[in-house]
Amino acid sequence: MRWGVAGFAAMAGLRTVAATRYVTPLREGGSLPGLVEADDDGLYVLKFRGAGQGIKALVAEVIAGELARSLGLTVPEIVLMQVDRALGAAEPDPEIQDLITGSAGENVALDFLPGSLPYTPAAGFQPSAELAAEVVWLDALVSNVDRTPRNPNLLVWHASLPVPEPFQYAIVRVVPRVERGECMNVGVVFFCRARRYLATRIALDEARLEAFAPGLDVDEVRAHLDAMTRIAAGEPGSGPVAELEQSERFHWLVAPSSTVIQTSPVHTGLSEDPETTLDGLVEKLVT
Repeated sequence: MRWGVAGFAAMAGLRTVAATRYVTPLREGGSLPGLVEADDDGLYVLKFRGAGQGIKALVAEVIAGELARSLGLTVPEIVLMQVDRALGAAEPDPEIQDLITGSAGENVALDFLPGSLPYTPAAGFQPSAELAAEVVWLDALVSNVDRTPRNPNLLVWHASLPVPEPFQYAIVRVVPRVERGECMNVGVVFFCRARRYLATRIALDEARLEAFAPGLDVDEVRAHLDAMTRIAAGEPGSGPVAELEQSERFHWLVAPSSTVIQTSPVHTGLSEDPETTLDGLVEKLVT
């Protein structure tokens, strides 16, 4: 489907993707958008149809965004995103659970720009007078009252400053007797998509494990943990899973299981340096 307005190029139909994982809320503004992973392995900022502004606000987002793109302004890709009400089942915040459940169906999302920062006049980047005039003209065209000198509502991407990126992690545990549920933390699986960083860091205290679980084959446990490390690194010769994309390897590594080696539920956070953050998690949660 294509449509056009006099003086503007016709717009190709928006892509449709399906939300597969709710990563973290972005607590900015009243609509409580969320950072969401989709079935194309991309990260998107999801605007919920069930938010207080309602569906008309999402329609306005699409129209204004694509008009801006037709004018030559830089706008993140806008997609239609299918949301299953089950997406929020594991979300502990009841407000977000209700928001996801109330937004089942078609929503609007924008491509997540890792490393982008809100524009401030004091920052290094300064728009040209022509660009500033085009933005003000667009605001007048679409009656946008949200942009003010205090809140320019602009993003600067690829800035030189280090900026935090979202990451996901799970704790690796040894569960000697699955039926008892007793466990010992031995490592962390860490994934930062924006930095293309996936690693399994193991800190196994063998003496402690032998005391914790007498009779357990520690060598076999070590072999399985080493395999997790190689799969995360994508080392050749580590089996077919190691040949998958990073996101698929991460999901495989943290999939729930009832074996001696298990992982915790997936947690999220923000990091400027994945390696340093992973070291800190291992020191805090394992050693």
